[in-house]
Amino acid sequence: MFLRPRPSRSRAVRPSLESLEAREVLSAMHATAAEIASFHASHGHQHQIPVIDQLATAPSRTATTIPANGDVNPYGVAFVPSGFASGGLLQAGDVLVSNFNNSSNLQGTGTTIVRVTPDNQTSVFFQAPAGSGLTTALGVLKRGYVLVGNLPSTDGTSATAMQGSLMIVDKNGKLVANLTDSALLNGPWDLTVLDGGNRALVFVSNALSGTVTRIDLRLPSGGGVQVASLTQIASGYTHHGDPAAFEIGPTGLVYDHATDSLYVASTGDNAVYAIHNAAHARSDHGTGRVIYKDDAHLRGPLGMTTASDGNLIVANGDAVNGDPAFPSELVEFTRRGQFVGQFSISDAQGGAFGVATSPDGRYFAAVNDVSNAVTIWTIKRSGK
Repeated sequence: MFLRPRPSRSRAVRPSLESLEAREVLSAMHATAAEIASFHASHGHQHQIPVIDQLATAPSRTATTIPANGDVNPYGVAFVPSGFASGGLLQAGDVLVSNFNNSSNLQGTGTTIVRVTPDNQTSVFFQAPAGSGLTTALGVLKRGYVLVGNLPSTDGTSATAMQGSLMIVDKNGKLVANLTDSALLNGPWDLTVLDGGNRALVFVSNALSGTVTRIDLRLPSGGGVQVASLTQIASGYTHHGDPAAFEIGPTGLVYDHATDSLYVASTGDNAVYAIHNAAHARSDHGTGRVIYKDDAHLRGPLGMTTASDGNLIVANGDAVNGDPAFPSELVEFTRRGQFVGQFSISDAQGGAFGVATSPDGRYFAAVNDVSNAVTIWTIKRSGK
């Protein structure tokens, strides 16, 4: 059963979440964070080899993201985690990729999520309605659900871009719910999830409004997804239509439970921001604090992920501050804003978009919009 949030004039649909239910949500989050912290500690950050320095030589495999219907322009990428609900089409270790364009290469019209198995076999996991325009907002919940945002266009241009929604798909590739909100889900462009099993927080960046919304979900053991609240926690990021990039707005998101900080890669501002108190915020915190502003290496950051040592990795889309000498780069930096390294995934501009790290830190994936493919690298997590 799917419950739609009740309309409200306030940005927080249910301010009463500072209740027992809210504490239960955060308790589940703490358990997940403890597992992650244990993993980091067991692999010794001091010996970590930066992911970006490994990509040129690390073992890798590449798979096409073009399905039978001809969709192109892969945007989002996500790993199916261990512990994912059994009995469906997806298995732990699978990689999912969402397509933004259709076979005619019209932006905002792609309809497929492609599944790539660990042995590199590809198939269509989900077929959305015609003209959906599936975005980088792609995430997986262990209870057996896939979340994907869409930002449709009737003719492939930003002039006809529409609000879109957040689709919820079950483990068999069936659409079970479609979450819409004219104020709080306005062009879902990217997302990140903090999965606590029967509770989850979903942070969504909105390209059409330059905002970030937190969605509090309940996932009962008997099945179904229930929306407890939607809250706008950040705003003020540069956002506008673009003839080549379709939309410029806040994109990549990474949540750090240890500090309750949400990191936001804002394409048009060519910067990465930190929103503090992200899981608890009951009001809008503006853009937050700039933690990385580097015109020498940032060129319109889009997707963003975290390495097992805590560094952040963004994909440069080249729509802002582009330089043909440094195309389609992935850039790694510390959370204190220190540049670590960079790596180009294509000789052409505009190839980098979605990036993801597997929950166990063993694999790193990046889509290539030029070749319409996804590459998955095996990452060495210790210098020992």
